[in-house]
Amino acid sequence: MDTQSLAAFLEVAGSQSFSKAGERLHLSQPAISKRVAALEAAIGSKLFDRVGRQISLTDAGRTLLPYARRVLDDIEDGRRALSQLSGEIGGRLSIGTSHHIGLHRLPPVLKQFTQKFPDVDLDIHFMDSEIACQEVLSGRLELGIVTLPSERLAHLETRLVWPDPLAVVASPEHPLAARKKLSLRDLAEYPAVLPDEATYTHRIIKTALQTQGLEPRVRLATNYMETLKMLAAIGLGWSVLPRSMIDDTLVALPVSGIRLQRELGAVWHERRTLSGAARALLRGIGVKIA
Repeated sequence: MDTQSLAAFLEVAGSQSFSKAGERLHLSQPAISKRVAALEAAIGSKLFDRVGRQISLTDAGRTLLPYARRVLDDIEDGRRALSQLSGEIGGRLSIGTSHHIGLHRLPPVLKQFTQKFPDVDLDIHFMDSEIACQEVLSGRLELGIVTLPSERLAHLETRLVWPDPLAVVASPEHPLAARKKLSLRDLAEYPAVLPDEATYTHRIIKTALQTQGLEPRVRLATNYMETLKMLAAIGLGWSVLPRSMIDDTLVALPVSGIRLQRELGAVWHERRTLSGAARALLRGIGVKIA
């Protein structure tokens, strides 16, 4: 039983797909199947049931799953601990971040980091912040540079790096743009273009409206802030964006009784050992850790 076979098994179990597991591990589907078959031969039990295109764990697979995770987590923690012991900053560092943070916050940080630590192999995944947090908790990613959860997630360490004030915005031609004062009720009467309801940012907006018994009229939803900016600028609806994104294509609406802000920062698993590379990146964005 080798770690490569265990990794293939975990990826297939997580994605319920041999092809998706191959994409994550940068292997062909036959290579993934070969590794799973080798593991099944080593333990003497079938791990997956295959019915048509559906893949599910057998009883043996479900029993093995937590042990396989523990083995790979322990090996990875050992690697990270050894990297700290040697004092050398290198190896692979897997991080997840949102497109907005990747475009507007990380470029100068990563430029300086790669110049200072050329032996680190940065493995960057762009995804929604909510997914990145779950990937960190599952052990697939070491760090997340994300919109921080509005409520604490068990075993997830969070550190604020960038306060991110938000503004209600619309096109200069929007009917509300000429108003000098607006209420939340005024806002709720017009359609909006907002992030998907599963996002932390959407929850911030929805909570503010629900305090007055209101619901947003969502015309379109997308998780890309740049796309929301474009949709609001062409008049499809009001939106909520970071104040740093406002330019002459948008106006900030003077909505009373609402103060919107999200927090951007770093997350990692509280029970996992951080590698020297992860610690160096955290120091680079101003995070102090013990």
